[in-house]
Amino acid sequence: MKVIICGAGQVGSGIARQLASEHNDVTVIDNSPDLIQQIADVLDVRTVVGYASHPDILERAGAREADMIIAVTFADEVNMVACQVAHSIFNVPTKIARIRAQSYLRPLWQDLFTRDHMPIDVIISPELEVGRAVMRRLELPGALEAIPFGGGDITFLSIALDDDCPVVNTPLNQLTDLFPDLKAVVTGIQRGERLFVPDSGDQMMVGDIAYVVTETSQIRRVLSLFGHEEQAARRVVIVGAGNIGRYVAHELEKNHARVKVKIVEADKAAAVAAADELARTVVLNGDALDDEVLREAGAEQAETTVALTNDDQINILSCVMAKQLGCQRAVALINNRAYSGLLAPMGIDAFVNPRGTTVSTVLRHVRRGRIRGVSSVQDGKAEVIEAEALATSTLVGRPLREADLPDGTRIGAVLRDGEVIVPRGSTEIRSGDRVVIFVMADEVSRVERMFRVSIEFF
Repeated sequence: MKVIICGAGQVGSGIARQLASEHNDVTVIDNSPDLIQQIADVLDVRTVVGYASHPDILERAGAREADMIIAVTFADEVNMVACQVAHSIFNVPTKIARIRAQSYLRPLWQDLFTRDHMPIDVIISPELEVGRAVMRRLELPGALEAIPFGGGDITFLSIALDDDCPVVNTPLNQLTDLFPDLKAVVTGIQRGERLFVPDSGDQMMVGDIAYVVTETSQIRRVLSLFGHEEQAARRVVIVGAGNIGRYVAHELEKNHARVKVKIVEADKAAAVAAADELARTVVLNGDALDDEVLREAGAEQAETTVALTNDDQINILSCVMAKQLGCQRAVALINNRAYSGLLAPMGIDAFVNPRGTTVSTVLRHVRRGRIRGVSSVQDGKAEVIEAEALATSTLVGRPLREADLPDGTRIGAVLRDGEVIVPRGSTEIRSGDRVVIFVMADEVSRVERMFRVSIEFF
């Protein structure tokens, strides 16, 4: 596939890295020679320096032969115009744009992005996606991550295993015997730097991160079995009153009326705007790295502090300070994945990575066939894919034990007519089933080829 990526920032470079590793023909455009040089030094991609919305730059990038354009520059307007030019002049089939300003996305203006006006096929709103990810962490504090699949009937969880986990050192095949009615499958394990798909005889150990696919209605039970019975927060401190912080506060006000929310914002104008916009949330204008300000915000009594500023270091340090004051849990927004390994030793319970969230959204539209959902795991080391099987699939009509799935894959759930089925060796996939499968990165192309026979192209 020939893909043009507009924007060489963290999101653009992350998408380029993922697509280039899968041997796609990738070209990256950015008006910063420094960013372009950084990408050219580490990735096997073509690069063009210039403004992505200019027709001559898109032509140099090969827009006439491109299958897809992904516009993720820092400017919404550049992204929109790049897609418009790609459509009107070069007839690029698929156009994806990142749009951050929520004003463009209001239902009142929903006709703006139609084929007759601004022909964008897929709109990515990082603030909205990240805000939803933060809400999932607040609602399920025992999970490091919770990604919905199957229209919400299935959830992919990542769970840290500590000394309180009752199922460590137990072979996975024994879990089925111990909990025969549990609709959950351990599809992956992170142990130190190693991520792998476990065999039925493998055991989980303290310090592991388990990747579990479960029926959504059984999430609480799964978390309890893995030693996590944390309750949702009643008092939340939000650091940062930007788009994400305000979104989270809005959602808490709307859907969790009993939760008391306070926001700390250093910029006075932003604090005033947030106070005017929010109904019950208390907004404090102050520095989140000042312990007196955190005390005034109630960090000592809060169950959760979530830091959502644009500065990773402020997010990390404010979380550490809140935990030292007595806050039970801390969640940080982290753009730089290099910091991720430092968070647990510093007492930060979970983090949200905007780049990973955006890459997962893009991959859903890059994958060929009836792909309904994709989530990138561990910065691209693996993926969770939801696909709809058609009658021509090689998976259909045969027991899974005969399906010859690659070693680096494991099916976590099958959704059939609204019922979640735990896959066994005797399970047969039927036409119309939705299959949620965990796939290691080096097996993605093989699984995609396997599904390409069975799942129609876009």
